[in-house]
Amino acid sequence: MKAFSALIHREFIEHRGAFLLGPLLLVAIVVGMTVLAFTVGRVDVRMTGSIVTGLSTMLFWPALVLCVAWGLYLLAVLFFYCADGFAADKRNNSMLFWKSMPVSDFTMLLAKLIAAVTVLPGAVYAIALLSMALMLGTAQIAMIVNGTSAVTNFLDLGAIFWNVGLIALVQLVVSLLWYMPFMALVGAMAVMVGRWAIPLSLLLPSLVATLEWVTLGGLHPFQTRTWDYVSYRSTMPEAGLVDQWIADGPLGVDVHSGVPYALDLIGRLDWLQVGIGVVFALCVLFLASEYRRRAAAN
Repeated sequence: MKAFSALIHREFIEHRGAFLLGPLLLVAIVVGMTVLAFTVGRVDVRMTGSIVTGLSTMLFWPALVLCVAWGLYLLAVLFFYCADGFAADKRNNSMLFWKSMPVSDFTMLLAKLIAAVTVLPGAVYAIALLSMALMLGTAQIAMIVNGTSAVTNFLDLGAIFWNVGLIALVQLVVSLLWYMPFMALVGAMAVMVGRWAIPLSLLLPSLVATLEWVTLGGLHPFQTRTWDYVSYRSTMPEAGLVDQWIADGPLGVDVHSGVPYALDLIGRLDWLQVGIGVVFALCVLFLASEYRRRAAAN
């Protein structure tokens, strides 16, 4: 167990630039943009009456958009991590050193995948919460300085922080479970072809769909069961749900909507497909570990 934890810790140390140092730099940019927005007149806070009462609620949307942006950043970086991290041992000639550890090749690849769905996204999520807290705090201080905010608004900001953080956490967990087979596929391809894993992984479904079209027929390769399934699994799990909630209006008028949204998203998720994806991820990692073991032996 200690060796497995050490492997996960190694992944964080080797890739902290993309999952810790880079995001911290982006936090400074977010805070700077917030300060500029309230100091150069881009945001008008000279409001009174009922508009001021709902001002904190209006900050819900910038906080939510900020967390969505962090989520998109994380998903993009994770796929590049899988393409780089799974091939790093072979590229830097440390394969024999890591193979001397009392763990199997499958365990080493599994540690990389576990790091990709736990520690690494956890670091980015913590930084996302930090950036949201600094953004909300900066906005609140600016409103106090301009005399347009009441002390009671801190309670509303706390509610916004809690609910947006909960929504971001649930969407992060759901997305990681949903895209785990894609990350495992990229990682398995990286074991064999290195950094070319991402384009080859994108090409593989097209080849399978073309093979189905040639053998079973159809109008074209992009109208096959294979392509329909890949399109379904590549769609964001919250797609459609966000539009429904925006249309219904609870997120726009109530900062206490995090729990029902999270429960709705969890209830709508296709858990059977999630289970199939986990089994697929473990299978491709096992095949990649067998290739890695035999390739290193030769």
